[in-house]
Amino acid sequence: MIAESEAQGRLAELYATAKEQSPIGIVAPILQTMSLRPDFLAAIQDASRMHFTDGALTRAQHEMIASYVSALNRCRY
Repeated sequence: MIAESEAQGRLAELYATAKEQSPIGIVAPILQTMSLRPDFLAAIQDASRMHFTDGALTRAQHEMIASYVSALNRCRY
């Protein structure tokens, strides 16, 4: 993984976006695991934006469902 302090170019831009969108102002470790593939990280961020945009469900509802499924799967994320 590439640390936020060592990120350059496109990765630094993606990290900045992740930090801005984070409710607690961090680059989540799950996103840092994709740091060697900035193209993949960008695709994940785009999909996440679509997934968590209010529609039939609010963002809070999406988050609750994701948390519940993660707990069922014993996934720390």
